Amino acid sequence: MCGRFTIMLDPEDFQRELELGELPPGFEPDSNVSPGNSIPVVVDAVKRNVELYRWGLIPSWAKDVAIGSKMINARAETISEKPSFRNAFNRRRCLILADGFYEWKNEGNRKQPYRFKLLDERPFTFAGIWEHWQDNTGKIIPSCAIITTTPNTVLQDYHDRMPVILNKENRWKWLDTTTTIPILQSMLQPYPDDQMAVPQKTDPKLLFIVRRNVSQK
Repeated sequence: MCGRFTIMLDPEDFQRELELGELPPGFEPDSNVSPGNSIPVVVDAVKRNVELYRWGLIPSWAKDVAIGSKMINARAETISEKPSFRNAFNRRRCLILADGFYEWKNEGNRKQPYRFKLLDERPFTFAGIWEHWQDNTGKIIPSCAIITTTPNTVLQDYHDRMPVILNKENRWKWLDTTTTIPILQSMLQPYPDDQMAVPQKTDPKLLFIVRRNVSQK
């Protein structure tokens, strides 16, 4: 799974490197992006503006937002079949901005977090899906989930899953409404090993507190 990730670069770096549109207030560097946070996403391949969605998918039929805490990830192998994800996969795909992510490894009597990033240390995009959910007062909460797949050899000693990272070639095809399902599914592959850096140990204390920011503007 992918349970924490990072946005350490400046928002303007994301904007320049990923050729994005407008940036929203509240998009700031964060070394511990956690479930429930408002995270930067792109849903429109033409305008490419960045928006803030809650991390943890809330299906339109959900009774309350609590279900989102259990739906931060969607498995690539079953995303087109599961009722919670298949409509979003077909119609509501997004890019989730990041520059690294964490996985934990058992070392002695503790779990040691490691940060994974690209070899060139540039920002990248996770493949994601999104939904709009409305409560009984009419408030709309946009939410999203990160798609995961089997790990590459860099990840396999740390976890049996890894987030799907879309390269420049596939990034905007992912958002294109004319892209066929077979082509979309072909994108949900492990990222190439030789394009990822050696994972870096991280102080567990820095990730102990899960900061939550679920407000939507």
